[in-house]
Amino acid sequence: MKSIGDHIKQSRLLLGLSQADAAKKLNISTPAFCKIETGQTDLNISRLLQISKIFKVPVIQLITGQSASSESDSSKELIALKKELIEKEEEINKLRKKVIDLYDKLGI
Repeated sequence: MKSIGDHIKQSRLLLGLSQADAAKKLNISTPAFCKIETGQTDLNISRLLQISKIFKVPVIQLITGQSASSESDSSKELIALKKELIEKEEEINKLRKKVIDLYDKLGI
C-alpha cells in the first residue's frame, strides 16, 4: 500500500516538478520536502492543505492516491452493477412465476 508521501511524489511528478521546485513553492528546504515524500516527517493538516493547493489536487487524492475521475469511474461501475442486479432479480421473479404456473397446471 502506498503512503501519503508516495502520493505526493506521484502528484509532483505529474506536474513535472523537481523536489527542489516543490520545496521552493512550499517555502521549505529540499531536504524537508524529501522527508515528506519518504514518510520521515509526519504531515500536519495545514501542510497537507498547502501541498494540495499548490499541486492543484484534492487532499483525498494525496491521502488515498485516487483521483476524482477514478472515484467517478467507481461510481459509474457501481451504478452499472446495481442495474444488472435489478435485471437479474426481475429475471428470477419471472422464472418463479413460470414455476408457479407449471405447478398450477399440474395441479400440485
